[in-house]
Formats: sequence, C-alpha cells, structure tokens
Amino acid sequence: MKKCTRCLNPETVDTLTFDEEGVCSVCRQVEFKEEKIDWDDRRKQLDGLIDEYANKGLYDCIVPFSGGKDSVFQLWYIRRILKLKPLVVRFNHWGYRPKVEDNNTMVFKKLGVDVVEFQPNFHVVRELMLESFKRRGDFCWHCHTGIYAGVMHMAVRFQVPLLFWGESTAEYHSWYTFEEMEEVDEKRFNRLMNQGITADDMYEFLQGRVEMRDLWMFNYPKRKDLMKLKVRSICLGNYIKWDTKANVELIGKELDWFGHEVEGVPPEFHYEKVECTFQGMRDYSKFVKRGYGRTNHLMSIDIRNGRKTREEALRLEEQYDGKRPASMDWFLEILNMTEDEYYDYLRAHAVHPWEFDKDKVEDGPVPYDFDKWDRTDLSDVPLGPDGRNFAPGKATTDAGE
Repeated sequence: MKKCTRCLNPETVDTLTFDEEGVCSVCRQVEFKEEKIDWDDRRKQLDGLIDEYANKGLYDCIVPFSGGKDSVFQLWYIRRILKLKPLVVRFNHWGYRPKVEDNNTMVFKKLGVDVVEFQPNFHVVRELMLESFKRRGDFCWHCHTGIYAGVMHMAVRFQVPLLFWGESTAEYHSWYTFEEMEEVDEKRFNRLMNQGITADDMYEFLQGRVEMRDLWMFNYPKRKDLMKLKVRSICLGNYIKWDTKANVELIGKELDWFGHEVEGVPPEFHYEKVECTFQGMRDYSKFVKRGYGRTNHLMSIDIRNGRKTREEALRLEEQYDGKRPASMDWFLEILNMTEDEYYDYLRAHAVHPWEFDKDKVEDGPVPYDFDKWDRTDLSDVPLGPDGRNFAPGKATTDAGE
C-alpha cells in the first residue's frame, strides 16, 4: 500500500492525492499554511467579521462544544482573547467518558458561559448506529450529523448568526485547502459529514422504527432560515495559526484542563479524543477498512511539525494501530452484534488495495476507566428490522440493503 514519502498517510485516506515526489496533498497544504499565509491579515479579517456580528443579540456567537481539546481551546480563545459572549452548545452523543464532566464543569465555571445541551433519544441513536454501520461501515452517523445540523438548528432557534468551529479540515484531509477559507455550511455537511445519507434517507431505511420528528436534529435546517439569519459558520483555524500541542499546553495552564489515555493511542497523546468511549472502536473500524488508525494520523501531524522522525513514527504506528480494542465486546453488546457480523459488515467497505487479516490481530490494553463506562442492560430494547434484536450467532440477511 502506497504511503506519502514525507508523512505516513496511506493512499486509502479519503481525498488524498500524491504529487510527482510522492508527497501527499495534506503535507503540501500544511506547507502552504506555514509558508504562504499572512496570519496578521487573516486576524484582521476575523476582527472585521466580529465587528459585523457582535453585540447584535443575546449572544455574539455560538461555540459548539464537546469538551475535547479543540472545543475547549476555541471557547478559551473566544472568551479570553476575542472578549465575546458566546452561547455554548453541546450535542451529547451518548459516548462521553466519565472525566469529561469534571473538565467541562471546571471550564464552564472558569470562563463564565451560558450552556445549552441537547441529547437525542438513545433508542433512536442505537437504530442509527446500526443502520449507518451496515450501510457505510461507520456507526457515528448520528454524531456527525447531530453535531453539525443540530448546532445549526440552535443558531436558528436562538437567532445567533455567527458560529465558531475549530481547525480547518485542510489540516488532515483534502476536502478543502487553506486557500479556500472553508466554511462549515450545508455544502460541507453533505460533502463530509452525512456520508451521503440524509435524515430523510435514514427515515426510509429504518422502515417505521423511528418517526421523522425523531430525526429533526440530524436534518440540516432550511436554507431560507439560514439565509434570513445571514449565518456565518467559520473555522477559527482559518484565521489563527492552529497548533494542537501548543493549544493543549495553553488550556492546561489557563484552565487546568487535563486529558487521559485513549484506546489505540500512545500515552504521550493523552489529549487526543478523550471525550468519547466509542473512539477505540471507531479507530479500529477505520483500520479494518483502510489500514490505518489514530496513531498513523497523529504521527503524520508530528512529522509535519518536525516533532517526530519518520522512523520513530513508523515504530509507534506498528505498536499501537490495529489492535483489537478491549471495548469491542462492550460495543458489540450495545448493538447486539456478534464479532463475525461486525467483520462481515466492514468487509463490504474495505478500500483497495488494503486487505485486512483478522487472524493477525493482537489484543489492545484495557482503558484505565473502563469499569466506569455505562453498562445499561439493553437486552429487552428492540433493535433492527421489525423491532427484533439480533440473535447472538445468527447471521443477518439484510446487510447492504
């Protein structure tokens, strides 16, 4: 499988291209970010945007918030540097790890902000997780769409037209470049987040197992409502130079924010995706489909920033990526799925030329807080077509429909 000659990005990464030197498009984008962007001018553009939108309503802006490193930095920057009054909007995806609440309480108190949280019905979420996993090999459709469409609904409901997200996706993928000033709009939502499945599609797929009104927060708001409000939904990382490690050090110093170990991630990256219990399974599923995991992603970033040599990065990738998560049995129980069914579904979404061999997989370590993860008994909650549960060991017949 071909890899970038500079970082570790493989050819199976979405949107990736290679130039004649074998360098991937993401490395070239970051090169442009470092060498070509006038960040003083970008900051002036940000100040102009704020002048246009601030002090016009109950709130100056909305900050979507998960409690992870990026959203905490966004909120700190907006409160302490830009001096704005934000409405913090939190989409609760049902996967928060126990210590996230401690961090969030501390951050909200120190920064002094109003917070709105919305959380969908877990019976609906469970159906969405199963359906999106079968159709796309990704059980996070509800999270991708709920975070972005749901937050936009809050902008309309509270009449707040300016939204601040985190870094540009040009840091990691080639859906956009740093030259484009990517906005987090409906075009981006359809291109990146909903996996080609709308809420209307999902309603049809689920064949009456949920009502259309159960899906409102996963359905992008009406364009006319967003246009009337004159919404601007921007990436803060297009206006200030984004450096994740520097940001983590800053919020640790300013807010006492702390991370913890994540499945499939070297301990030095204690800040990476700390907010989600499903992250280990999400990264492992990507490895099964595409042949790379979270450590590959982190190593590539560190190579670009001169923090790791390629040789160091390759050793860590080999050590951490592709290990069977200790959380797999926990995850399979939630979706009442067997391990064989899990691999059968993902096999249909494998990306050439990667070929996964489950017989070579080693077990990964147990997360330190694993015993505190939610284990609500869902055995009597219907799931799947016709309101049935999947019987353990019984092959399903509707995969790929």
